[in-house]
Amino acid sequence: MIRMESIFKALADDTRRRLLDALLAEDGQSLGALERKFGMSRFGIAKHLRILEAAGVVVTRRQGREKLHFLNPVPIQSVYDRWVTRYAAPLSSALTRLKDQLESQTMRKEFEIYIKTTPEKLWDALTNPAVRGKYQFGVLLESEFTTGSDYRGVGRGQVIFDGKNLEVSPPFRLVQSFNAHWSDDVKAAGTSRVTIEITQVEDSCRLVVTHDDLPEGANPQLYGGWPMVLSGLKTLLETGQTLTTPMSIQYA
Repeated sequence: MIRMESIFKALADDTRRRLLDALLAEDGQSLGALERKFGMSRFGIAKHLRILEAAGVVVTRRQGREKLHFLNPVPIQSVYDRWVTRYAAPLSSALTRLKDQLESQTMRKEFEIYIKTTPEKLWDALTNPAVRGKYQFGVLLESEFTTGSDYRGVGRGQVIFDGKNLEVSPPFRLVQSFNAHWSDDVKAAGTSRVTIEITQVEDSCRLVVTHDDLPEGANPQLYGGWPMVLSGLKTLLETGQTLTTPMSIQYA
């Protein structure tokens, strides 16, 4: 379980913040690539990356013999939800700008969060329309959730997004194609893909959402809502309450 103290520690160091900036500019970099950019020892860069990974603001994925590093803005969203919106909303502009920057990448985005629940309860929260509407901006998800079936998200009397369930393996994995319809700009991006993976870790679940097949220069609205959705999901399952933080996406 990632603690707030770990997130604050990770963001407190200038070198680690510059590493996040480097991943913001180019996501999915190897240790060697970051070492060349920073002019530091391999050991020094690796040490900073371990702290960022322990805080959850960086996630890694193996590609062949290389270990690639990806930015994960979800923990920073948690800091925003807990400290900014509750206590210092008028002073939140700096964190808001950071949040917007972290969510502005294209092509492939990964989001990771730990939730104290069971895989079965988490799967139900992801696929049960009555539950999902509580943390996904009131959008109701309609689907049979079988491989090859269609799904759609309906809000304000119109289809907000839709696609196909490409792989349905409850309660651990869901892969969907994704088409956004809330504005002409996001419609023009065409079809992307969302992969949801659940792993049980002791009494909690590690939830990873990968949104890929995004076109170069895609509108950040296509994927920028995930941190808010995941933060709302975590809050609902762990406390039974819903977030009062304003939406980060305004559906047309």
